[in-house]
Amino acid sequence: MFILGLTGSIGMGKSTTAKMFAAEGVPVYDADAAVHRLYAGEATAAIEAAFPGSTADGRVDRDRLAKLVLGDPAAIKRLEAIVHPLVHLARERFLQQAEQSGAAVAVLDIPLLFETGGDKRCDAVVVVSAPAEMQRLRAFERPGMSEEKLAVLLAKQVPDAEKRARADFVVDTSQGFEHAHAQVREILKRVSTMPQRRG
Repeated sequence: MFILGLTGSIGMGKSTTAKMFAAEGVPVYDADAAVHRLYAGEATAAIEAAFPGSTADGRVDRDRLAKLVLGDPAAIKRLEAIVHPLVHLARERFLQQAEQSGAAVAVLDIPLLFETGGDKRCDAVVVVSAPAEMQRLRAFERPGMSEEKLAVLLAKQVPDAEKRARADFVVDTSQGFEHAHAQVREILKRVSTMPQRRG
């Protein structure tokens, strides 16, 4: 099975692109959704123990947790030590199921793919990109977005130009979704003949 990493900075259209792969019948692992599920179940008790007051109604309250960890590298490290191993397990389960179902390609949709070294587990990487102005406009369509929040998010992410340079494929979402979907279909055609390279 060919593992395709999918990444892109905030506001680039990555989630929409992931849906396009799914529409082509490709199993897609959504790292953000996996974290949401962990915050609503498996990880709740451990996060509450490490960050008292970060949960409500038996689930992690993301706003409360953000207030406790944002701008505190040591706190973020503690949080990652709880969440990352659980996310890793969820990803391995997904890949196992995709392989067993006979999928030729599986997509790992991971926002911080390069930042966490996740690209080493992939056979090729797709970066979703758009011009900076379009990125800003899309980012500000999100609820609760502010200049400060956007700056913090972008500071955590490998710059778009570097992501594009490290990518095997770039999906440009600036020319409409039909154009992006055509690029997705082309990528699937090309990976069907590419060798696996993951370590």
